Amino acid sequence: MQSTRTDYQLALQQLTDSALPTGAFAHSLGFETYIDRELVTDEVTFTAWMGSFIGQQLTYSDGLAIRFLYEGINLVDLDELLTGCLLAREVREASAKMGGRLLEIGGEVFPSPELDAYRSLVREGRAVGHQPLAFAVVARSLDVPLREALAAYFFATVTSLTQNAVRAIPLGQNAGQRVLRATHDAVAAAVELVPHLSRDDFGAVSPGLEISQMRHERQRARMFMS
Repeated sequence: MQSTRTDYQLALQQLTDSALPTGAFAHSLGFETYIDRELVTDEVTFTAWMGSFIGQQLTYSDGLAIRFLYEGINLVDLDELLTGCLLAREVREASAKMGGRLLEIGGEVFPSPELDAYRSLVREGRAVGHQPLAFAVVARSLDVPLREALAAYFFATVTSLTQNAVRAIPLGQNAGQRVLRATHDAVAAAVELVPHLSRDDFGAVSPGLEISQMRHERQRARMFMS
């Protein structure tokens, strides 16, 4: 029996709630390096960083991985490709840690044969269990349309990062809400772009962003794991 729109909308809200215990609060995915270098210092500069992150890593790595899974690409191959695309060790580990928690939570509250199969692959050491793929497996099993799944995943990631920036920069809570509102157009543009990209575009991320993520590993003082 297929889920109704109300069913999957409620499921998406649960999966993307900032209170979902995946450990996202522990990761900056690179923006802490920019804080350390005093390039991200306030609402304006963080909004600019977020726009680049959405347009690069979220679009060309996470977003394309979600789309490819929806299109039926072999999950083991896709998991391996995503591992290769995430060049910074901390970001690879963050994806695996948050993905592992999402697989565990999903297995309890949104079980499906597809999710069980992915969890088995991870347990057997045949897959890493990346966060966007774990999310996509759950969303597809709930019959969530691709564009809605992309929008939900993108904005959930943006929300988590903004909450972390509120603490780290720091920003005020109202400033954080203004940042979230300012990202709407970038998220919408990413959702529209992902279906039109090719397999050759997978992992085409700005070297500057990847280098900042690598530098974080050796940063002298830090709040976040990535």
